[in-house]
Amino acid sequence: MRIGMPLSYSGGFKEAADELADFEKAGLDIVYVAEAYSFDGVSQMGYIAAKTERMQIASGILNIYSRTPTVLAMTAAGLDYVSDGRFTLGIGASGPQVIEGFHGVPYRAPVGRQREVVEICRKVWRRERLQYDGKYYTLPLPAEKGTGLGKPLKLINHPVRADIPIEIAAIGPKNVELTAEIANGWQPIFYLPEKAADVWGPSLAAGRAKRDAALGELDIVGQAPLAIGDDVQGFLEFGRPMAALYIGGMGAKGKNFYNDLCRRYGWEKEAEEIQDLYLDGKKDEAAAKVPYELLEKMSLIGSEGHVRERLAAMKESGITTLNVTPVAGDHKARLALIEKVKEMAAGL
Repeated sequence: MRIGMPLSYSGGFKEAADELADFEKAGLDIVYVAEAYSFDGVSQMGYIAAKTERMQIASGILNIYSRTPTVLAMTAAGLDYVSDGRFTLGIGASGPQVIEGFHGVPYRAPVGRQREVVEICRKVWRRERLQYDGKYYTLPLPAEKGTGLGKPLKLINHPVRADIPIEIAAIGPKNVELTAEIANGWQPIFYLPEKAADVWGPSLAAGRAKRDAALGELDIVGQAPLAIGDDVQGFLEFGRPMAALYIGGMGAKGKNFYNDLCRRYGWEKEAEEIQDLYLDGKKDEAAAKVPYELLEKMSLIGSEGHVRERLAAMKESGITTLNVTPVAGDHKARLALIEKVKEMAAGL
């Protein structure tokens, strides 16, 4: 099980990235860089590549709407070059709140677009002359949609790798199925080991049945806050506001993927209450409604024995990369948590 860590996008990324060299020495395998509607992820990952030597660097995620497929491919090839082959392209559809609200692009056909983006990226990295006739992307652009002067071009540079890994962030049934079919890795959110098979098992099985064996096994990237000790249980409460934001506020009634996931986990009543309260501006009350079991079982917070048990449950459920957020008072303590969880994971 690889151990990863997300880079916070709410603060100064240079300071956080400067600390990554220490985390690399502590054994961290991969860092995930989010973008959302903060500083762009690409400049951050280039900076990280210059500050580190061994750890893998992944976008977690770049959305598929605000960049063309070829720009995503060029960006991935460039980041793989400056990192000496350490880059993983994490992509996803995000949601209409960000795509239409922040980027001003219609949020349409996320699953179909992701398939075509992946196919185009792989063509670019193989340095094929780019000709693609898809439902959502056509290259070169046909004459009736442009000047008619477009030509099939290929990437000028020779990429470090022609098979840069692609991970897709997905939680909906069709999107998870697509991910299991065509991607190298899968980035789910709010992953509960005990419920994962019931919620996502059929989609994963359907996708794997169509998967090219050359892709290898699907890397499943779980996420969890991490704190180890006999007096850390209270840290679980730190997850309430974020869970309430996603379940209650990231979308609208009938169009919130995270709310749907909470319902599929079995908390239909709580999901509705959280959303109603959040959309009514009652954020603290919404956070109070987040099920404690959800916070507990998607976390690595508790005594050393408890954390070992949760690690084992995550591994048994299929997680191959564990993306942890160490919760501690200072940099030294966070480093110690990474070292400890690496040791625990190695012993499973």
